[in-house]
Amino acid sequence: MAVTSPVSEPLTVTGLLVLTFSTGLVDAISVLVLGHVFVANMTGNVIFLGFWFARQTVVDMTAAVVAFGSFLIGAAIGGRFVRHLAHDTRRWVSVALLVECVVLAVLSILAGTGVLDYHDNTKLILIAGLALAYGSQNATARQFGIQELSTTVLTSTIVGIGVDSRLAGGRGEREKLRWSVVLTICAGAVVGATLSRFTVAPVIALAAVLVAVAAGIFMFGPPAAQND
Repeated sequence: MAVTSPVSEPLTVTGLLVLTFSTGLVDAISVLVLGHVFVANMTGNVIFLGFWFARQTVVDMTAAVVAFGSFLIGAAIGGRFVRHLAHDTRRWVSVALLVECVVLAVLSILAGTGVLDYHDNTKLILIAGLALAYGSQNATARQFGIQELSTTVLTSTIVGIGVDSRLAGGRGEREKLRWSVVLTICAGAVVGATLSRFTVAPVIALAAVLVAVAAGIFMFGPPAAQND
């Protein structure tokens, strides 16, 4: 059952789009730097796990397993937040996102100071932390019931664009929102991929800042009733 957002629909969409952009950032880092593994999009990792029996693959299977398991744990943690704090939606979303922000900030510091390396086994800790953070984020975002804005998965959004398009005999409902989601995660990937050529830890720090911005929107944004 979808929960009622503590802020207006435009602010809710804005906050979720900010989270979606951060997803593009970190997945670009994880794929390009950490061993061809996704930390936010588990569909790709499940497919990668299917390559387990292939003799030759560029995918780091250990990383894929770690990412998948950590994402699942993160989703469970997000579910705990929902069940214990959902009576106060503003507090629940704020706490969930601030915890994610802290996790990302700590990971960026550990990576930036060399405690976690991108090329040895310590990268698995980085992968696990990122996947855990985005598993929790996905669990939080899906509670709003906006199918297009899970913040980490685009498949259903892209299907919606096609099914409801005028080409398919539809009227293009929610077309602008759906294209906004696709373009937002793509833009995040472009920025993440570009920055990954020069640096990594600051990109994770940027993702933490974006999550903090989203938390601020849900924490301090005016109640929905004031905007109706």
